Amino acid sequence: MTPRTPEPDKAVYVISVAAELTGLHPQTLRAYERMGLIAPTRTGGGGRRYSARDVDLLRTIAELTSSGAGIEGVRRILELENQVDALHQRNEELVAELAATRQALAEAAQELGRSRRAPAQPSRLPVLRRPDAASQVVVWRRGGR
Repeated sequence: MTPRTPEPDKAVYVISVAAELTGLHPQTLRAYERMGLIAPTRTGGGGRRYSARDVDLLRTIAELTSSGAGIEGVRRILELENQVDALHQRNEELVAELAATRQALAEAAQELGRSRRAPAQPSRLPVLRRPDAASQVVVWRRGGR
């Protein structure tokens, strides 16, 4: 039977195990927590529990500090990495939304082509208008984001 790897965000490692996994001293982990670089989960008795994601973050912090970055530099790098991750996620959402909009437009165009031959059916798009310029289409989306 092979051991299961815990979920990335499941806090399962006590401080001594997290320290061993990262090669850091437990006091260093406590110091990083005081500095606000990491926030391990606390048990009911106040003990720290670290997740696999926390251990990865501690390794990143250790790499950055060993390469000469100061704590404020590490903090800023981590903030920027979080922003980049958020932007990547938002970009993926927008790509999916664009694909859905293109699909809806293609379906609306097909429906429009059929409606010219058959009785008119209402469009599934909230508003689809053709402005004066022949190359523009305006699509209004309800519940905007």
